[in-house]
Amino acid sequence: MSNGQWYPPEWPDRIRALAAGELSAATPKRAATVMLLRNPAAGTGGGPAVHMLRRRTSMAFAGGAYAYPGGGVDPRDDDRLVAWAGPALDTWADRLGVGTRAEAQAIVCAAVRETYEEAGVLLAGPGADTVVGDITGADWEADRQALVARELSFAEFLDRRGLVLRSDLLGAWARWITPEFEPRRYDTWFFVAALPEGQRTRNASTEADRTVWIAPGEAADGYDRGELLMMPPTVSTLRALRPYGTVAEVLKAADSQDLTPVLARARLEGDELVLSWPGHDEFTKHIPGRADGSDAGTGAGSASGSATGAGSASGTGAEAGAGGGSI
Repeated sequence: MSNGQWYPPEWPDRIRALAAGELSAATPKRAATVMLLRNPAAGTGGGPAVHMLRRRTSMAFAGGAYAYPGGGVDPRDDDRLVAWAGPALDTWADRLGVGTRAEAQAIVCAAVRETYEEAGVLLAGPGADTVVGDITGADWEADRQALVARELSFAEFLDRRGLVLRSDLLGAWARWITPEFEPRRYDTWFFVAALPEGQRTRNASTEADRTVWIAPGEAADGYDRGELLMMPPTVSTLRALRPYGTVAEVLKAADSQDLTPVLARARLEGDELVLSWPGHDEFTKHIPGRADGSDAGTGAGSASGSATGAGSASGTGAEAGAGGGSI
């Protein structure tokens, strides 16, 4: 039975063009995506659930694919220091594998900002040990829309509201880079975070047609059955979350996760093209050449079986791009 791995049919041609020197690899843009988690209701049993978005099925890129809220770094995410709670920027820079405090702030700010833009959840509060509660009012929505339109920087938003960014509510979990043969590339950090008490997720992304809270194991099983369309980073992170019984256990485990970037590799074995993600053998694809010299690629629909289809990384670009597409 086919699983729900998304695979663009144009990849073989692009891979061969890159190998032949006919295609230059684009520089990846930095991005962040967040796996929001919540514990099950008391007495219901089971482990934590993760918030996922489904990209609109009408979209040309990865239509119907499930992913997490996320997106690219805004150049203004590091243009000035923001009010900050949690590990120091030097600590974050070391954890994320970047060279400066400004780079670390930009990535963490992108994670918090994109989560607010796409899921309506804000990891910030009036003080270092508080989180805002109800943020559903019209004035909050106006600010969110201004952030989406880039009419307002995240630093300006925090200053206007008198808020402190709660970096301590995030845990860095993984890092994936879009393959070199993709025209739009992202270097994406994946974070975990608990849904703050008093806040609720909603579908605030224009690129998603539905949202769902789902157990990581259930989502991964849906992918295995070919019912849910996903890209490799999404599947990999879902499988990694599966063993944990509570959100607290996930957050505690974040510090020990390997953030070595995962980058797809392609090689030719005779007429066959082999596409692989080091350390993630389940995603390896063997693409035989046709008699006419072209490749028998499979598109999103056939790769997913009956895929029923996670904004920016959400399913919007960043996370999607890390797996090999735009995000």
